[in-house]
Amino acid sequence: MVITAFREWETWLPGRCAVCHAWPSNAVCEDCVRQFGQPRTRCRTCAASLPGAVPQCGACLRQPPPLAAVFSAVDYDYPWANMVRDFKFHADIAWARSFARMMRSIPWVDPALEAADWIVPMPLSKQRLLERGFNQSAVLAAALEAGPGSKVRHDVLVRIRDTAAQSSLPRRERHANVAQAFAVHPDWFTALCGKKVVLVDDVMTTGASLQAAARALTQAGAGHIVALVFARTP
Repeated sequence: MVITAFREWETWLPGRCAVCHAWPSNAVCEDCVRQFGQPRTRCRTCAASLPGAVPQCGACLRQPPPLAAVFSAVDYDYPWANMVRDFKFHADIAWARSFARMMRSIPWVDPALEAADWIVPMPLSKQRLLERGFNQSAVLAAALEAGPGSKVRHDVLVRIRDTAAQSSLPRRERHANVAQAFAVHPDWFTALCGKKVVLVDDVMTTGASLQAAARALTQAGAGHIVALVFARTP
């Protein structure tokens, strides 16, 4: 009873910025968001940072990915990388609310979420889910929702085989590692036909996992797929 009362009281306490330690503050103060979270020009189909007003990178022009668009709030760099690690590996799930707020501030993200029929988090393997205790992408997807009616569908996309951690592999091996790793659950085949889907993940590095998931959704009949991530590896 005492612990519960303390936790309820603690939520009313002002916080400190995790970057500059300003007090009182949100989890990341507005000054630090402006300093480290400035919008960048990004490729519209892989979210890689681009110079000037170039709309698409050379790699995506040569080989168009199976995603209509990819949105990223920040680069996976200081100070965001430390926050993502705390969120993902230390179960500090309170970060989801701050990440979602920044993700929704990206131009065109709110319209994409509003137009979506479903918001689908990237699934974890059973082993990784047992190790971690939660799916960070599912927590982010839930934090992104606004308004009545849930669009989040946790069980549409399933991971049908365990793979080596993408972070442990060289860039050139990552696409092969996740090829055929995802599938749409048979219960959702009919309902998925023609649906507009937003795929949600915490970090995008090469895009191999998101692209493999998008191919599985497309093969099952999804009509339009975009991806939304908090951080993109530079």
